[in-house]
Amino acid sequence: MTTTTASQGHERSELHWALSDSAVLIGRNVRHVLRSPEQLMLMLFLPIVLLLMFRYVFGGAVDVGSTTYVNYVLPGIIAVSITFNATQTSVGVAGDMLEGIVERFRTMPMLSSAVLVGHVAASVVRTAVSIAVMLGVGFLIGFRPAADVLDWIGAVGLLLLFAIAVSWLAAIVGMLAQTVEGASGMTMPLVFIPYLSSAFVPPDSMPEVLRVFAENQPVTLVIDTVRAMFLGLPVNGTGWIAVLWWAGLIVVAVPLSGMLFRRKVVRMRA
Repeated sequence: MTTTTASQGHERSELHWALSDSAVLIGRNVRHVLRSPEQLMLMLFLPIVLLLMFRYVFGGAVDVGSTTYVNYVLPGIIAVSITFNATQTSVGVAGDMLEGIVERFRTMPMLSSAVLVGHVAASVVRTAVSIAVMLGVGFLIGFRPAADVLDWIGAVGLLLLFAIAVSWLAAIVGMLAQTVEGASGMTMPLVFIPYLSSAFVPPDSMPEVLRVFAENQPVTLVIDTVRAMFLGLPVNGTGWIAVLWWAGLIVVAVPLSGMLFRRKVVRMRA
């Protein structure tokens, strides 16, 4: 009995340690955002400009059927903003790995994996704020959803799942990069994937090869599902497929990022 109690106490202590370390590094990365005009621009200014541009410049030229273009395009702009936010995760991870702060962390009694958790969690916080701001701006320029409470919960939950997965992928890119500048460049394919989807125009209008790719890539699954939920339309199973896609990527990306982090730290010691 005493051994069991001691073991449970040790497990609780380790859990408290991990949560405490992660919370400290999440706060560190969030403060970096608040003090960085560049990150604030990516989080707020750029998505708003894209939304306004597509709403007023391209909106009158794109036929999206029975809904308005702002209703159609807003989920796509949110997906783009999520991938843009992920570039800061790559840059932040690369900076920590290459500029010596991880060596400093290693001298402290802290959980090493909290470094990555802090970056990913801060990225999700940035994304949540960006989504809220874009929805607010969307309402001001004509976005009129027909979603009920469950639709809103499902749409926001799927967007956050997408953000978590993209952030872990960005963390991997940050550890693979040889320079901080290289980390930013290496995330560009991730940033542009939403452009080859149903984000801005229906895939039916694309050339055949692009149409097939756009209709079947995983970002389109997220965008189409969120769009359907916002408009109160049937999801037709795409939601579960999107969840499986991005949850599966998280299952792969989290241990892979941990393995890469440990290898990088070993090389630093050498």
